[in-house]
Amino acid sequence: MVSQQSNQWQKAMMAGAVHTAPLNLAVIPWGVLAGSMAVETGLDFWQSVAMSAMVFAGAAQLVTLGLLNSGAGYITIVISVFFITSQHLLYGLTLRPQVKDFTTPQRLSIGFLLTDELFAISAAKRQSLSFPYLFGAGFSFYLVWLITSLCGIAMANIVGDLSRLHLDFSVVATLLAIVVPLTKKISTLCGVIFSLVVAIVLSMYSFSSAIVIAGVGGMFVSVAVSRLLKEEK
Repeated sequence: MVSQQSNQWQKAMMAGAVHTAPLNLAVIPWGVLAGSMAVETGLDFWQSVAMSAMVFAGAAQLVTLGLLNSGAGYITIVISVFFITSQHLLYGLTLRPQVKDFTTPQRLSIGFLLTDELFAISAAKRQSLSFPYLFGAGFSFYLVWLITSLCGIAMANIVGDLSRLHLDFSVVATLLAIVVPLTKKISTLCGVIFSLVVAIVLSMYSFSSAIVIAGVGGMFVSVAVSRLLKEEK
């Protein structure tokens, strides 16, 4: 019985890892860039490794390193990271019905591993989500993130100024790979288009909070259109 349950766990974890594989490939340049930026900002080897290991949020890490490099204060960094990662609160609330029966250590581990990519995979999977599946998907992504960050840390001492390679475009590519398959309703499409247009227009006029305004506005537009069209959940 124990052996059978162990085999089921292994199969579920492997299924999660396999489903995450395409996004793992997309995050490789992102991890390399984060690792190299940590070194360029002035962190030593172990500090750079620890940051990638503990701050498992690519956008938050890149923004933090950029602000540190520009001499920003800690309060500015904390506030900026809070707004950049605030969508994780919505992710957690959305997944709550699926994980409410997990044990506390299991919920905490999934909370740590919860990224845009893991949420996209869980949203695309219509069946009930098991802990082994979510853990396999999230942990495989975490391992790739750590390995590629280590590569970036090593390359920073060999190849100068990796930012010139524009590896940060992988962030855009990864998010597009997440958003496009989930855009199946008119309300979602309206929200995406609204966010895109507002983000571009506000960025042209150098609004520092362009992305936050565009994202929040897009959510409101999606909800409004969904209620107007009375779309099914």
